Amino acid sequence: MYQDKVVWITGASSGIGEALAMEMAREGAKLVLSSRRQGELERVAGATQAAGASDTLVLPLDMADESALPGAVQQVLDHFSHIDLLVNNAGISQRSYCIDTDMSTYRKLFEVDVFGQIALTKLVLPAMIARKSGHIAVTASVAGKVGVASRTAYCAAKHAMMGFFDALRTEVHRHNIQVTCITPGFIKTAVSENALKGDGSRYAAMDDDIKGGMDVTKAAKIITRGLARGKKEIVVSQLPERAALMLKRFFPGLLFRVMEKKAEQENFK
Repeated sequence: MYQDKVVWITGASSGIGEALAMEMAREGAKLVLSSRRQGELERVAGATQAAGASDTLVLPLDMADESALPGAVQQVLDHFSHIDLLVNNAGISQRSYCIDTDMSTYRKLFEVDVFGQIALTKLVLPAMIARKSGHIAVTASVAGKVGVASRTAYCAAKHAMMGFFDALRTEVHRHNIQVTCITPGFIKTAVSENALKGDGSRYAAMDDDIKGGMDVTKAAKIITRGLARGKKEIVVSQLPERAALMLKRFFPGLLFRVMEKKAEQENFK
């Protein structure tokens, strides 16, 4: 399915992004790997080449630096001439109560998790529209549908992404462009370790939920299969998160009470 397809993955230096790059590489994709950490990108690029990627372009990128995005898109188009699949996977999380969270931290999450994704997508769209072909995906989250204590910024950002890309899908369907929202639950990655505290400093701890989460390689396989099938939404989670999604859809009042109780029991600090 991905043989010689040009796949651009942001947040590709670790976690879901790295695992996706490896899955795509095994199918012979041409990869563009982006994140802020060039050294880690070079490591992932080496692994993808060994796994079977037909070409890999390392493209360091800070999603909060909007001025750098047009040049990055042009670099990809100059190298590959087109983009078949853009996976907006870059992002950061947060671990702090609203009352303890600086507005600067809220703004930082939105710059990376929302505005950066929107800006990059807007820049990629013209080339896809011209070809009448393309696929855009975003790594949203179960937190994009379910409110969770100590993650007000993260939930707000992921809710925004679900809304934006669901709306975008309706606009670009006529151009033969697909849009997929990826909705992971708890996946074993460094997402909580790299999360921000209320003052913007690094949280630097792994949540128990993350420790018990789905293996990242398994998650990447589910995502890759879902993208190949053109699914509009790919839920990547274990039973508790799936149950939360079902409750939100059919019994929202019950879910709200469950999440309130959970927050009281955790007594997050």
